[in-house]
Amino acid sequence: MAEKTADLNKTLYDLTAEHPELIEVLFELGFMGVKNPVMRETHGRQMTVKTGCGHLGIDLKQVAAALRAKGYTVIE
Repeated sequence: MAEKTADLNKTLYDLTAEHPELIEVLFELGFMGVKNPVMRETHGRQMTVKTGCGHLGIDLKQVAAALRAKGYTVIE
């Protein structure tokens, strides 16, 4: 089985295209627009997880911890 890596410097679009299961995880963490295909296609192509955390007031460490708990190697 290939290692699951979540690079928080990738755009939300690229990260969710690579790992579609992260749509639900990121949504639960507060990235409400990630479930909307239009939002993912537009804003998601420009916004990284890091910048999204800043804009949405989400704790980046909490996101990284949640991804690690799901079995991802997190690149910050």
